[in-house]
Amino acid sequence: MQGFTDFFWTSPEGLPLHARDYAPQGQDQKLPVICIHGLTRNARDFEDLAPKIAAKGRRVLAVDVRGRGLSARDPNPMNYHPGTYAADIVALLQAAEIEKAVFVGTSMGGLISMVLTSITPQAIAAAVLNDVGPELSPIGLARIAGYTGLASRFETWDDAVAYARAINVAAFPAYDAEDWDVFARRLFDEKDGAFVLAYDPDISAPIKAAAEAAAKTQAEGGQALAPPDMYPLFRALAKDRPLLLIRGAISDLIDPAIAERMRAAAPHMAYAEVPNVGHAPMLDEPEAWMAIEKLLETAP
Repeated sequence: MQGFTDFFWTSPEGLPLHARDYAPQGQDQKLPVICIHGLTRNARDFEDLAPKIAAKGRRVLAVDVRGRGLSARDPNPMNYHPGTYAADIVALLQAAEIEKAVFVGTSMGGLISMVLTSITPQAIAAAVLNDVGPELSPIGLARIAGYTGLASRFETWDDAVAYARAINVAAFPAYDAEDWDVFARRLFDEKDGAFVLAYDPDISAPIKAAAEAAAKTQAEGGQALAPPDMYPLFRALAKDRPLLLIRGAISDLIDPAIAERMRAAAPHMAYAEVPNVGHAPMLDEPEAWMAIEKLLETAP
């Protein structure tokens, strides 16, 4: 499913970046929607969701975060973190002449949305957090860190599909062979007769550096630094705007206790749970789409 044009812009330091640009349908056009994917993913994750939103009269920009998809790779891998990504989104808003938008953030994309509240809060009209929040389960974090940046090239399509299934089957236990083929096509590019993951393996550099620093501190008898408190940013995101949390019912990143703490911290936040799906829902599931559609009805 095409239905988009390619939109290119440059990062603050001049790195070429890309988004899929879906034109709004109908004359009663509303604020645009910015879709931001997870750590190892790209704009293709929204190939089903984006046309549905565009049909509601909203322009959709599905971003390839730097180092992913058609966006350039960063020569300095330590730049791969949410602060840098948020600055890139600010540059996107300026290039696309967007003053305010609805943000849909999957996993890392949701963290980027939260960081944006400290940079340009006026640009966020409403937000969807897809299986992510101000705190994350160490179980899910360890699983993601375990595969990020490791395998990247496969000689046959069957091997590529098998890899996609192996690292994601716990999140999508009901997927069949056709589903996995579609899923893998979102993850891989064909290059030089092989299939390569559509992201820079070096996106794992900051994760590895943090883990090594923590291990060194522990070996020296010190106390590891606590992760930054993201709740102030989450509360800022939730303040005075529609907010929706979508959670995979078997997610290992946002467990039920975390979801409850988020709902207590933001009582007006809407909530939807996708059954028999883990981290993270693709947002084409009926439960997810119904919740997003409802939020869009309340957003400007």
